[in-house]
Amino acid sequence: MSRSARTRPEGSGRALSEAYDTALLDLDGVVYAGGNAIVHAVESLASARAGGMRLAYVTNNALRTPDAVAGHLSELGIPTGADDVITSAQAVARLISEQVPTGSRVLVIGGEGLRVALRERGLVPVESADDDPAAVVQGFGGLDLPWGRFAEASYAVARGVPWFASNTDLTIPSGRGIAPGNGAAVEVVRIATGAEPQVAGKPLPPMHRETILRTGAERPLVVGDRLDTDIEGAFNGEVDSLLVLTGVTDGPQLLAAPPQHRPTYVDADLRGLLAGQPEVAVEGDGFRCGGWTATAGAERLELAGEGEALDGLRALCAAAWTAAGDGACELDGGKALARLGL
Repeated sequence: MSRSARTRPEGSGRALSEAYDTALLDLDGVVYAGGNAIVHAVESLASARAGGMRLAYVTNNALRTPDAVAGHLSELGIPTGADDVITSAQAVARLISEQVPTGSRVLVIGGEGLRVALRERGLVPVESADDDPAAVVQGFGGLDLPWGRFAEASYAVARGVPWFASNTDLTIPSGRGIAPGNGAAVEVVRIATGAEPQVAGKPLPPMHRETILRTGAERPLVVGDRLDTDIEGAFNGEVDSLLVLTGVTDGPQLLAAPPQHRPTYVDADLRGLLAGQPEVAVEGDGFRCGGWTATAGAERLELAGEGEALDGLRALCAAAWTAAGDGACELDGGKALARLGL
């Protein structure tokens, strides 16, 4: 570890929308799910914006263009311009443009978002390995992407053409459940070729760089629902983060989080932007938050007291992360989480 491991969620005496100038918001699982706005999202974001916080939407999904994402958000009641949207397609297009000459052909395995981002950087999207591409780029292309597209990528990569991926998320949320993401598709080409792509999206630095370049944020707060992309991306970028529990992360995953997956703050949903965050304090051999005190026993995490469930979860995080140090907590937190209904 290049810096000390976080051992508890932090408190904040000010609303997060006042303490930070820009919210870097993930979309799926944070703002919407299955295309529909998550409860409290629209009004919370409106209040944060009215208070002076800039809102930027940062997504690993390379399928849709910024215009399309902005249009969807606006339809949900969240006024958004294309300049407020940063995608992994933009990040990977910049990465490619730094390694191949302007005007180079790039074999695209993905959707329109990738093609628009490549053209923005002066590159020419092509469809076949026989089009003499200088690079191959792979991004999520929808659930009906033909299998033959993976073959085209494999043919070019096997010939030594540099290979790039927008992101490697293995899964994506959908209205019907969890579906394979771009990372699963990348694995197909990896298995066929034995090659390794250069990856741009969260949690890696190219995506954070793209976000800062496009927003100019000075005090950004990453807001996400995934530990291995949103929160790890904030960790790699050395900025603070807010985990909301409206997406894929559950209580056991949060308690077991290694240092790079530990958020600065934890809250139920985007209303957390509008409030301060309670302090988690040392109390005896444990940690207190609100009316709860959590301790780490020999085999399990213990929880005593009563009060708001989120305060209990924050106290449990402190006990688990402190016990784990630079590793992942292996203590059983099931009984304690059950008390909180989590």
